[in-house]
Amino acid sequence: MSGRPLGWFGIVRLGLVQAAIGSVVVLTTSTLNRVMAVEYALPVSIPAALVAWHYAVQLSRPRWGHGSDVGGARTPWIVMGMGVLALGALIATNAAVAMTDAPVLAGIASVIAYAMIGGGVAAAGTSLLALLATAVAPERRPAAAAITWIMMIVGIVLTAGISGQLLDPFSPQRLIFVASGIAVIAFVLTLIAVRGIERGVARSVPSETVPADFRTALASVWNEPVARQFTVFVFVSMLAYSAQDLILEPYAGLVFGYTLGQSTSLAGVQHGGVLVGMVLVGIAGSLLRGDRAVWMTRITEFGCVASALALAALALAGQTGPAWPLKSTVFALGFANGVFAVSAIAMMMSLAGAGGEARSGLKMGVWGAAQAMAFGLGGFAGAAGLDLMRRLVDATPDAFATVFILEGILFVFAAALMLRLGARKVVATADGSAPLNFNSGGSA
Repeated sequence: MSGRPLGWFGIVRLGLVQAAIGSVVVLTTSTLNRVMAVEYALPVSIPAALVAWHYAVQLSRPRWGHGSDVGGARTPWIVMGMGVLALGALIATNAAVAMTDAPVLAGIASVIAYAMIGGGVAAAGTSLLALLATAVAPERRPAAAAITWIMMIVGIVLTAGISGQLLDPFSPQRLIFVASGIAVIAFVLTLIAVRGIERGVARSVPSETVPADFRTALASVWNEPVARQFTVFVFVSMLAYSAQDLILEPYAGLVFGYTLGQSTSLAGVQHGGVLVGMVLVGIAGSLLRGDRAVWMTRITEFGCVASALALAALALAGQTGPAWPLKSTVFALGFANGVFAVSAIAMMMSLAGAGGEARSGLKMGVWGAAQAMAFGLGGFAGAAGLDLMRRLVDATPDAFATVFILEGILFVFAAALMLRLGARKVVATADGSAPLNFNSGGSA
């Protein structure tokens, strides 16, 4: 990395971009989902299919990452991606409003809009992480991962809360007005946040160090055993991470008799645990001395195993009944998830910078695509698995318990993959002292 490392203020600035991305995404994947299903009484499968489509489009992340590698500058790709994302959100909102009057045209517009949303997230998010990976000093990467993800969560929470207030009482005009405001603010905030940030921090990557042909560059990354193993780890762990999203609140309602308000507050308890876990890992990662990569791999393994134990406790909770401390268990699950997520992202940033800046965007794209695929499949797999188990077993708690146990097994498998990857294989990368010899070690 040439030039001075990115300082704390610069990291926070890039965190604002992550917050802007989260604010637009939550509008399209949550608010519009609710509007189409409730206010317009459309089949729930329609918004669900559109959200799945936006995840499928994010499989293009490696292509966007390679583009920023070859171009040598990350911020133009961030701005372009954010612009496409904001425009896609506006088209999606107008298409949702027109869905009942002109279903065919609105459906076509929605497919195009959610493709823009997925592509915009892929371009902006991948380039943002690549910039963080190459411009942040190794000792600050865990804190940088925590800061950017916490700011994304804050952006999501603020957008959901403020837009919820502005949309009540609901009208199509209010929806379009609120969506336009969110999109414009997010785009302007991005422009302000990235202005001049690469100047003197991350020098442009010479194009001759990066294979111009995408397939050649992708093959070179995939042929690296560590990169390939880490891709499998990202997919398995994120599949386990996302599979619980759609079933936790129904679990509280169906098994413990929670009201809608109580189950919503339970989700808040989980997010609180996530934030605590992220903050602690960010602080600890910056204070650690010695082989930081060893510590981060161990923390990642701990997060996976702790998540599995929390899921096992949730499975046992349904067998015990109301006497079980459900909120404490959910908080523990959130905490373990937060620990796992930030440590894994910090490792991702370290591995992406292996051997210099040349292919960091492409590596981030490969791992981002694995994450998007896992997120797209995870929510559906968790919900579908629950439906299947409720048909196979008579007791609802047993059905939930089976799904939670299976998710826990995935987390244990992910921990085993990380253990197999081995801390010593990424020590040089995380320390930033030397490029990693990817040709040593086994293959996935």
